[in-house]
Amino acid sequence: SGPGIMEAANRGAMDAGGESVGLNILLPFEQKPNPYITPELCFKFHYFAIRKMHFLKRAKALVACPGGFGTLDELFETLTLVQTHKIEPLPVLLMGRDFWQRIIRFDALVDEGMIAADDLHLIQLIDSPAEIVEAIFLHYEKRGFAPLPEEREQLLNL
Repeated sequence: SGPGIMEAANRGAMDAGGESVGLNILLPFEQKPNPYITPELCFKFHYFAIRKMHFLKRAKALVACPGGFGTLDELFETLTLVQTHKIEPLPVLLMGRDFWQRIIRFDALVDEGMIAADDLHLIQLIDSPAEIVEAIFLHYEKRGFAPLPEEREQLLNL
């Protein structure tokens, strides 16, 4: 694989003058960490489980873009931990409604009795960056954390 969404996120943070974290996994066939990660915030992991633990310990939201097994692994690990109350609830946003509805039939899991109908509220299907920002703000506003008006405006105008 080559440059992708994570590199784009790291580059966007750098272009905006911010810092970004890279939680890389050491694999013999994968690319090296991208050059847009803040150097002192670039971490390399040998085991997927340890990488996910560090990722979820710090994450305030999960935005999953169309991806393969690694994306699905991170998505389902997160959903399982939120569902079982092992981590604090966080917004789980699936970017690209058409993709996710084709790949995973969450409603079939309910129909089969594998998850509760309420579990469908753990995810949101999203189609635009503005919807992502709004969903994250709404999640935390419901928990008493309101952003400053200028923060909301700045993020919505990116």
